[in-house]
Amino acid sequence: MYKSPLKELPREIRIVVFASFFVALGFGIVIPAIPVFARSFGVSHTQVGFIVSAFAVARFSSGLVSGKLVDKFGERAVFAAGVLLVSISVALAGLAQSYEQLLIFRAAGGLGSSMFSVAAGSVVVRSVGDDHRGRAQSVYNGAFLLGGMAGPAIGGALTAISLRAPFFVYSITLLIAGIIAFFFLTGEHLQGRDSGALEQSTTRLRDALALAPYRVALVLSFATSWVLMGLRSSVLPLFVTEDLNSSAAVVGYGFTISAIFQGAFLLYAGKLSDVKGRRYAAVLGSSIVTMGVLLLVFTINPWMYILSMCILGLGGSFLGTTPANIVGDVIKGKAGQVLALFQMAGDAGMMVGPIVVGLISDYYGYHASFVISGIVIAIALGLAMKLPETRNSRLG
Repeated sequence: MYKSPLKELPREIRIVVFASFFVALGFGIVIPAIPVFARSFGVSHTQVGFIVSAFAVARFSSGLVSGKLVDKFGERAVFAAGVLLVSISVALAGLAQSYEQLLIFRAAGGLGSSMFSVAAGSVVVRSVGDDHRGRAQSVYNGAFLLGGMAGPAIGGALTAISLRAPFFVYSITLLIAGIIAFFFLTGEHLQGRDSGALEQSTTRLRDALALAPYRVALVLSFATSWVLMGLRSSVLPLFVTEDLNSSAAVVGYGFTISAIFQGAFLLYAGKLSDVKGRRYAAVLGSSIVTMGVLLLVFTINPWMYILSMCILGLGGSFLGTTPANIVGDVIKGKAGQVLALFQMAGDAGMMVGPIVVGLISDYYGYHASFVISGIVIAIALGLAMKLPETRNSRLG
């Protein structure tokens, strides 16, 4: 008999999952359009990488501020405000008349993205115990994947009509997510401005950084973001269209198939993380993603690209949840800044990755950029092998 993955999870998880779906749907729609739209202004691969990185730079620089806002004003208010800021910036990006305008408007959405991401992460971490954390993270990430399954294919079709259309559609889906969060994201596990009922213990940054598992989680987040976000959203679409002589639609299909594979194994990955532990899931996921990147190095036709995306999706089902599970295992109480730094590690991967692979692609070709990305994820794999188990641990 079918059992809902949301069964027995707190109401807060269900609401943030529903709201996050609309965020992911719009993000998936705009991903194929961003590099192609930037390229339409006659810029280089490196400058396209800057467009992708600008968003991550803004998220990265505002991460700790977002953590403080969550601790002070609560997840509900920060989530809704952050989504609204991104919605406005995306609409303006769709109206951009030059590369410089697109760069500015794309970067402006980083603050809002940081706000709602930290708020949503806080909801998931604070609402469940470590025996269900993998499952909760899987469902939460599953919302993004469901949006990712439909988003890129829709975005590819919209891009064929107009390079600006995906931006406006994304703005609308963000408004829907903000409305859902503002009116429905309430509950006893959430923080508020004067929430005296909540436990007042706090995990400080220096306490978290003293823990080896937290540091490993930062590296895993960085490497995962570099490959699964930075690489895929910068030079990979251009590799398919320019080096493999394929279309933007094929780029979208590959992203969608990758999301399907990730979604198909996501709940299993979360359960495996809860049952066999975080180290097991981290090593398995890192190994699979490394294989997927290595396949890209030797890709010479669209079918090899599709196969690589399938492998990356499978590995992403583990790496998309496990690092966050590790962080959730080792913190307690209010930990907005600890969660923010973890998010910043992922932002750093998305910020540095596109620039580095863009530069390498300009001078040495696409395949060389894939080699560097493989080295990055291989380093994460080595650290995962040394990761101490965290499932039943707590600070103090």
